[in-house]
Amino acid sequence: MGWELRAIATFAGHRQSESTMTYIHLSGRDLAEKLNRGMKQIHSWRIDMLTRVGHPGGVNR
Repeated sequence: MGWELRAIATFAGHRQSESTMTYIHLSGRDLAEKLNRGMKQIHSWRIDMLTRVGHPGGVNR
């Protein structure tokens, strides 16, 4: 698409261009699916933490 690797790495917030090489082959759809899976995992973790509040061995605030 005409972008240089360094520009993509900077845009993505990568400190090293080598990190960008891990993801550069993925399409937008692949990246969206990866992000979605990660967000589902985070959401599940948060729900789990919230349901433990006030239970023995759970998080108390």
